[in-house]
Amino acid sequence: MLDVANLEVVYNDVVLVLRGISLQVPDGKIVALLGANGAGKTTVSRAVTGLLDIHEGDITKGSVTFNGVDQTKSKAAAIVKSGISLVMEGRRIFAELNVDENLATGGYTNQDKKKVAAQYDKVMELFPSLTSRRKDIAGYLSGGEQQMLAIGRALMSDPKLIILDEPSLGLAPLLVQLVRDIIVDINKESGTSILLIEQNANMALSISDFAYIMETGKVVMDGEPKKLLQNEDVQEFYLGLHAEGERKSFRDVKHYKRRKRWLS
Repeated sequence: MLDVANLEVVYNDVVLVLRGISLQVPDGKIVALLGANGAGKTTVSRAVTGLLDIHEGDITKGSVTFNGVDQTKSKAAAIVKSGISLVMEGRRIFAELNVDENLATGGYTNQDKKKVAAQYDKVMELFPSLTSRRKDIAGYLSGGEQQMLAIGRALMSDPKLIILDEPSLGLAPLLVQLVRDIIVDINKESGTSILLIEQNANMALSISDFAYIMETGKVVMDGEPKKLLQNEDVQEFYLGLHAEGERKSFRDVKHYKRRKRWLS
């Protein structure tokens, strides 16, 4: 469904952030994109959704194809209409609007009022805790409720592909588990394809069908989640485990040296 091929992105005509990244999201699958801060994960989401220009970024090489259509130079509004929705890192809800108004913005591109109403009902069914807060100002919701609202807003356009950028960021473990289950439900019930951009490798690999690992703007490893979970490099850097299987503190793990093959 989504095919990113040999993509290079430069910010401010100077900083090369993506260095020939390629990845695919098949129809109806969950694909994880893992990487540390600064690896270029968010830039991938901006490139796919047409948001590079407002960040002074440009695609200088490669292509983005969605459902067989080249969308490398398409504007964000056209990309949303084509069937791609983005849940940004940090949720980015409209804090001064209420819950219903936030959801209405998500369905703006759909002119069929009956379909918008149907999507609204689906969102409320998926997030029952928002039902009693429909007229509450979004800025006063809890972090977990705001994440639910951000995902619900993305669903209002009835997308074929949802890109989730760090959906577990800043959430307590129980809420991370809830978000994980919601992602699985969305994928299973509607067949929506999902590109899950995460640092939480345990969560992402537990539900994805395929995964890519990024370092310094490149994909350095990819494969099925079970295979990646057995990889010593992934275990040590992303799961905090050393060879004997004991968990290390982040202070110890941060000095981890990537294998030369990751940088080749």
